[in-house]
Amino acid sequence: MLTEFKEFIAKGNVMELAVAVIIAGAFAVIVSSMTADLIMPVVGAIFGDVDFSNKYYVLSGEVEAGMSLDAAREAGANVLAWGAFVTSVINFVILAFIIFLLVRYANKIKAAMEKPEEEAPAEPAGPTEIDLLTEIRDALKK
Repeated sequence: MLTEFKEFIAKGNVMELAVAVIIAGAFAVIVSSMTADLIMPVVGAIFGDVDFSNKYYVLSGEVEAGMSLDAAREAGANVLAWGAFVTSVINFVILAFIIFLLVRYANKIKAAMEKPEEEAPAEPAGPTEIDLLTEIRDALKK
């Protein structure tokens, strides 16, 4: 069983998958930062708030007005954190779009590699031996 496991791990697809997961994790951090630090402040400015991720509704519990989401959760309030959810949805859409672009590009490259090269046009064939012999015969008859 250990030998089979080593063979499984040594296959190229498993290694490629491991690399892809590590890169995706790092990329997710970049996209989260882009969303939290670049996109959401613009969205917050449009809607009149600086920190959009702290938007929530209190479902139960006592929370002071203007309290941050983390502070409201620490106070034991049951909150509906819709601002954090919107931020997560934006992160997902950005990641999904970028992955779509990568897969689309990879498919184009794969199709181009699989596409057989266009064959060079065949050079016009000269007369066959029979045609040449027929011409010689006709010339000798004259």
